[in-house]
Amino acid sequence: MNEPTAYNRPAGHETAAVEVHTPTPIVPAYTAPLMQPGAIPSVASVVLPDGRVVTGYAIEPAKPEPLVVKPAVSRAAVNIALGGVGFLAVCGGLLMLTAFITALTALVTQLVILAAVIFGGWIAVQVFSASGHGGGTTVNIRKAVIKRNKFYG
Repeated sequence: MNEPTAYNRPAGHETAAVEVHTPTPIVPAYTAPLMQPGAIPSVASVVLPDGRVVTGYAIEPAKPEPLVVKPAVSRAAVNIALGGVGFLAVCGGLLMLTAFITALTALVTQLVILAAVIFGGWIAVQVFSASGHGGGTTVNIRKAVIKRNKFYG
């Protein structure tokens, strides 16, 4: 295959000259005191499958934070808690039902008393108005029956 040259290279694929930069080491103004010989880690060398040798310090892998284990909640404790909540709900419902029945009883009692007062007042008006005037209509039932049956006497 042909190598790309300036003549057969596509447009926009020009190569630039490669410059190699070598870093300049920085000399620290302060040098740390030397460590004790026992504290210096040992240097490890590893031979790779392709024959290269890699030398360096052994680094311990970072250990993850231990997981916080939540204490397990027993089913009995959950059932007792749910039973307590249910019991409180039933007690509250019964209390509200009792209050409703008491209020309904008081309402019915008041309605009965109101009906008795109105009906009793109406009866009192009828009794006192008929006997007080003397101008009421009197019907002789015996004569009316006889007249209706055409028994003339």
